[in-house]
Amino acid sequence: MTEPHNITKVRASSWGALFDCAHSWEGAHLLGMRKPSGLRAQLGTAVHASTAMFDAGRLPGGNPLSVDETAGAFVDALHNPDRDVDFSRDDLTVTEAEKIGLKLHSLYCLDLSPQFTFKSVEQQLAPLDIDCGNGQVVRLTGTMDRARVAKTEDGVVIPDVKTGSRVISKGAAQIKGRSAQIGTYQLMYEATEGVPTVGGQVLALSTAGKPQALASPVFDAKRVMLGTEDQPGLIQFAAEMFRSGLFPPNPSSVLCSERYCARWAVCIHHE
Repeated sequence: MTEPHNITKVRASSWGALFDCAHSWEGAHLLGMRKPSGLRAQLGTAVHASTAMFDAGRLPGGNPLSVDETAGAFVDALHNPDRDVDFSRDDLTVTEAEKIGLKLHSLYCLDLSPQFTFKSVEQQLAPLDIDCGNGQVVRLTGTMDRARVAKTEDGVVIPDVKTGSRVISKGAAQIKGRSAQIGTYQLMYEATEGVPTVGGQVLALSTAGKPQALASPVFDAKRVMLGTEDQPGLIQFAAEMFRSGLFPPNPSSVLCSERYCARWAVCIHHE
């Protein structure tokens, strides 16, 4: 059997960045360019750590933990990041971030989590190779960071926890731009477990204004990745970039700035 000429690994959590600005994505994920994250990003990471601990305790055979017990994981993760964090980058103090995060943690544990019957939390998934032809293989990788697997009357659903200032708008959890990551989780989970999924879902925790926690309706996320008979999916578009080695810039991206992009200083495409 002939081996593929080129295997490109893409973490599920990076698909959104790839199609926001492929040039920036190439710098971060293929060329190793890195930039410290900000306090708001660390706030989200800390909330995900504590809510994951709470949900893990609710799994069959798990050790149930209280809201207060798991809140300690939030405080620890916020103050002791395992990556480079620029605490001065965002218009937020650590004290303010802690206050917001503890409220969101409590809201999630008391209001959102009880609505679900979880099968797993942040499960490790086996890599999934997708042959895109001409020797090009896209390898989907990664743990279901921040995502859960839930059992519903209709079948298995992949709920993904999202934090931020825009995750809730007009009283609804926003699913725009979420299909790539959640759809990848669906594909990888189905390949790992041999069980079909019926869709994805966003569990939104808003960090702007009054803390809010809402769940979106279940939606078909993997269609965006696979495409249809008439339209190619994101995997096919990505394969063309990997095959050609051309990763187009997007100077119109809201993340196109020195603050967010590690490639900014050497990129000629922004103003």
